[in-house]
Amino acid sequence: MKIQKRAFVLLSIVILILAGAPRTLSAGQAKKNQYWPDGPQIQSSAGIVMEAETGTVLYEKNIHDPHYPASITKILTTLLALENSKMDEVVTFSHDSVYKTEGSGIARDVGEEMTMEQCLYGVMLASANECAYAVAEHVAGDIGTFIQMMNDRAAALGCRNTHFNNCNGLPDEQHYVSAYDMALIAREAYQNEAFRIICGTKSYTIPFTNKHTDEETPLHNHHQMLYPLRTRQYLYEYCLGGKTGYTSAANYTLVTYAEKDGVTLICVVLDSPATGNYDDTRALFDFCFDNFKKVNVAEHEASGVQKDSGSEAILGSCDPFVALDGASSIILPITAEFEDVDSKVNYEKQDETVLGSIEYTYAGRLVGSANLTATDVVADTFDFHEQSDTQTESAGSPAEIHPGEEPPAGTDTKKVFRIEPKMIAAGLLCAGLLGLFVFLGWKFVDNFYNIKRKLHLNGKEKSPYRTIKQNKMFRKKGRKWF
Repeated sequence: MKIQKRAFVLLSIVILILAGAPRTLSAGQAKKNQYWPDGPQIQSSAGIVMEAETGTVLYEKNIHDPHYPASITKILTTLLALENSKMDEVVTFSHDSVYKTEGSGIARDVGEEMTMEQCLYGVMLASANECAYAVAEHVAGDIGTFIQMMNDRAAALGCRNTHFNNCNGLPDEQHYVSAYDMALIAREAYQNEAFRIICGTKSYTIPFTNKHTDEETPLHNHHQMLYPLRTRQYLYEYCLGGKTGYTSAANYTLVTYAEKDGVTLICVVLDSPATGNYDDTRALFDFCFDNFKKVNVAEHEASGVQKDSGSEAILGSCDPFVALDGASSIILPITAEFEDVDSKVNYEKQDETVLGSIEYTYAGRLVGSANLTATDVVADTFDFHEQSDTQTESAGSPAEIHPGEEPPAGTDTKKVFRIEPKMIAAGLLCAGLLGLFVFLGWKFVDNFYNIKRKLHLNGKEKSPYRTIKQNKMFRKKGRKWF
């Protein structure tokens, strides 16, 4: 049964490859026919727009150049805290967290206690450096261990031009990040539901604490595309949240999430002039929303595998052993169609259910993928029983049922697969005749041109020159000529 199931799985994947083959283009064709829109010119030294679901890079400028990140560092600090603690844990502010930090903060005191949730709202909304430091100490035990966790997590995400040396983004020559790496970190953080809630919150109030017993602490999101902290000029209707950053060494930095028509984008700009971070981000979002679209794979993939959404397979009425992830999408320019995309099957098995994936590329860019998963379909099996020519009924055994007869009431019947000698003989005869026809056909094809040539020569009129050559009188006269 396992062999049978594996055979069907391989058959499904082969049919899938054959179905996708017509879309495969040569490198020259891809260059000629596939077009990727150019983006606007931006003021920032580096910038990137990445689609959150697929990881497709829609726009890029110096995306691998390292820059000081400033407070957008706190995105990774918050992600690690969410992954390694609970929101109701109590964080106690140490002497170092209060006195070894500078810049933005919410004036916490040594020994002050807040929940992890309250601290993270302070980190993401008010960019509180002392809160980030206290969170790091609470999660890892000491700041050095937490910094190592940051670098390990970044490396696991594929960051190659990044190194963290603190948890809050204060200036440090050994603290830098590239736009592409920061987009990877921001994308991973956005997969966390608690992070999405926190970074998209416009206002939050920290209640009374053991050190602030007479007043609450109101917080407002510093990201002005989401909340008009100082002006309404930069409000953006599609903004979902993000994180601001500024130091004199880093200049202005900004990470922003936005969603429109089911497409969620992540924009990162580094080393921007004053207000240039907001202007660049808006321009990039408008460009990408106007020039790209999301395409569902399952609705367009013409393959022999079943879609998770429940659509029927084209392999007859049989349930397939391989299913295509019905929720997968790709990102394309609005001028492109799904048929223009190149695809290939990645056979790397991720786990017991994911057998591989289909990777889609357009204009030399990875625009998305769809997982191939194993279904719960079980192959039908047959019971083969040795049967004698004569059957005798015994007590407790099923009675023999002749054609046209109804089984007696209360009688257990069992379906039997019988192999008849006549059927075997007929099958062998048919196989022999088929082999003979194949052999004769092969011989005919093999000698076709010889037969055609003979028929052609036999049908020609005899040459008159051959007749003259055979005439004796002609030969005698010919000797007189010479």
